[in-house]
Amino acid sequence: MADKRDYYEVLGVDKSASDDEIKKAYRKMAKKYHPDLHPGDAEAEKNFKEVNEAYEVLSDSEKKSRYDQFGHAGVDPNYGAGGGGYGGGFGDFGDLGDIFGSFFGGGFGGGRRANPNAPRKGADTSTSVVLTFEEAAKGCNKKIKLTRIENCAECGGNGCEKGHNPTTCPTCNGSGQIYVTQRTPFGAMQSARACDSCRGTGKKIDHPCKVCNGKGRVRRTTEREINIPAGVDDGQYMNLRGGGDAGVNGGPNGDLRVEITVRPHPIFERDGFDVFCEIPVSFTQAALGADITVPTLDGKVKFSIHEGTQPGDEFKLKGKGIQRLNYSGRGDQYVKIIVEIPKNLNKSQMELLKKFEESADDNCYKKRKGFFDKVKEFFKD
Repeated sequence: MADKRDYYEVLGVDKSASDDEIKKAYRKMAKKYHPDLHPGDAEAEKNFKEVNEAYEVLSDSEKKSRYDQFGHAGVDPNYGAGGGGYGGGFGDFGDLGDIFGSFFGGGFGGGRRANPNAPRKGADTSTSVVLTFEEAAKGCNKKIKLTRIENCAECGGNGCEKGHNPTTCPTCNGSGQIYVTQRTPFGAMQSARACDSCRGTGKKIDHPCKVCNGKGRVRRTTEREINIPAGVDDGQYMNLRGGGDAGVNGGPNGDLRVEITVRPHPIFERDGFDVFCEIPVSFTQAALGADITVPTLDGKVKFSIHEGTQPGDEFKLKGKGIQRLNYSGRGDQYVKIIVEIPKNLNKSQMELLKKFEESADDNCYKKRKGFFDKVKEFFKD
């Protein structure tokens, strides 16, 4: 664990970075290293896991605070694995907020902190998934890799070897804290601190599990298939209840937040649930009218453009857009006509066009006529 990189360095941000700056940096790095964009690249997959692990900590205010104080030891249950026979150890700092609160928040009375053996919800985690434009529009099932803290399968989460169970700490009688009285010029002051014998857990483990070293929890990378609903968009999040870190003392799992990244499409662009595309047509097709083939998310459709179609004319295909997220109905598709002026004409083609131009009158070019009429009027003496 000693060679783990600093999480701020992983995301390329300063320690003073705001939540928005951390989120922006995470999205940039996650897209850069996402395995779907680098199939078979072990180094990219390693970097992607590192980026997600860093964001999981720095996006959570409580975890970030512990990390800023204690480094990796404050947030990773596998850090410093030689913790010995104390359940929890310094590999799991889930109680430290309570412990330090009793140090400084108890005043003269000291105050009692919450029961260290009470059930607590696990931390939320995050990951990301890359989708094609079509997958986001229509929905799909995707396999994702996620790293999270789980209860140790070997000991069932109690931190003990099989056949053994934790015992109540005799020093603090299971409270997780002891009280110290000090004499001061203002009289006797009592303060609470974490029990040295059990390190604030209230439990004593004499026969620690060899897999988790008595912590009861391990960090694992697993694969999971998730359902992506139709209509999701780039930058949105899905929240999967119970997909995060395992709870403590029988508490519920945290949640998993999945950020959606959608690859750009070579033809379509999206605005809300509407789809936009541009179709080039020839000068002749625009002038005479034509049947053209229009690509849609459902396949190709035929559409007739009228005689005299102008550059920039737009038409709508109703209901050919994207499924509305969590609602019935779809958006529309808008098609913009781009009239392509021919290039590289040969001599014969140029002669034909000249003859056409000579034969055309103002009725063929009403916009041009109207424009030059306005010019004459503007410069009239």
